[in-house]
Amino acid sequence: MSRVAVLSLHTSPLVQPGLGDAGGMNVYIRELVSSLAQAGTDATVYVRRWTHDLPDVVEVEPGLRVVHIDAGPIGLAKEDLPAVVDEFTESVGRDLAERPVDVIHANYWLSGVAGHRLKHQLDLPLVTTFHTLARVKAETGDAEPQMRIDAESEVIRCADVITANSVTELHELVTHYGADPDRVEVVPPGVDHAFFSPGARDGARDALGLSAGPLLLFVGRIQPLKGVDVAVETLAELGADMSDARLLIVGGSSGMEGDDEVRKIEKLIADRGLTDRVTMVPPQPHHVLSTYYRAADVCLVPSRSESFGLVALEAAACGTPVVASDVGGLRTLIEEGRTGFRISGRDPRDFAAATRRILDSPLLADELSRQAAEAAGSYTWTTMAARLRRVYDDLSLREPVDCLA
Repeated sequence: MSRVAVLSLHTSPLVQPGLGDAGGMNVYIRELVSSLAQAGTDATVYVRRWTHDLPDVVEVEPGLRVVHIDAGPIGLAKEDLPAVVDEFTESVGRDLAERPVDVIHANYWLSGVAGHRLKHQLDLPLVTTFHTLARVKAETGDAEPQMRIDAESEVIRCADVITANSVTELHELVTHYGADPDRVEVVPPGVDHAFFSPGARDGARDALGLSAGPLLLFVGRIQPLKGVDVAVETLAELGADMSDARLLIVGGSSGMEGDDEVRKIEKLIADRGLTDRVTMVPPQPHHVLSTYYRAADVCLVPSRSESFGLVALEAAACGTPVVASDVGGLRTLIEEGRTGFRISGRDPRDFAAATRRILDSPLLADELSRQAAEAAGSYTWTTMAARLRRVYDDLSLREPVDCLA
């Protein structure tokens, strides 16, 4: 199948990750469609118009374009987007009638709803990638509306293929939603090794104007799900003998709770007496993050849930050991004691203990660094695109799933 419509209703591959709701999914879609286009698949990404001055179509590169769809007010919050799914779907359907494709690939549950309707309307196979799952998030305290759970269940019953970022996500789909494992394909994301690769730590720190001393790093959107508070408490738990240790937090507020979370984190930093040791850095262009990873001794990923964990992969590719929550795709990415450490629960003392093991042992740090970069080498966007091209092609040999039958 040589033509694919990629649906990404709520966020665009053209937006810088770390701003608003833009994060790993933006990187995923951008790198996926670019790799598909370079491999000969014609890719059109449909996104909701988010500012008035966007052109209707952006030709990104040969074989890759982004189409902006008018659906609801420009400033609509992510939480209000379910109300515009119908309008988005109708507009995409009209465009696809003029610009036919062979397969629809929907990303996130909102696009999954649109893709499900277009599958039946246009008699097209549907591939769905959820990125996060409501029932999995609910297990860790991030409750989602029942409407989303019902929608995910409906899409899972009718999608011709569901791609999972990890084996853990495959199990979650089967366990929480009763997904047919024969229709789930594990297709891990990749990393751009041209940017994310090992480099001199001192040079990276010089480039960022950072001084010597232990350096912890958190990269991600500032929202409760990502656990920024755990990163701050981890620094506090390192103790007085590591008073020269610092923490960089790279990212901006995200979601309805984002601004409140920023204020909460700023207060926590002040309450713990860490004002001079924690630096909050605004979102950076994606390729620039490699310098931050190389500068750090440890990258903290204390998320409550994570379907994959691109930050952990990018850090590993740069040779930076990762201390992360033992959840989701991080269980696949991080080999315990070999490329980093996984922490069960959310106790900052446990994160601090693992961090100290790395900081106290240069030999261990070097081994973790080498092995992390080596393990990350097998994750490439080219490989991911090749797997998805095979998935798309295999659909022509499958009997379409028909939940309406």
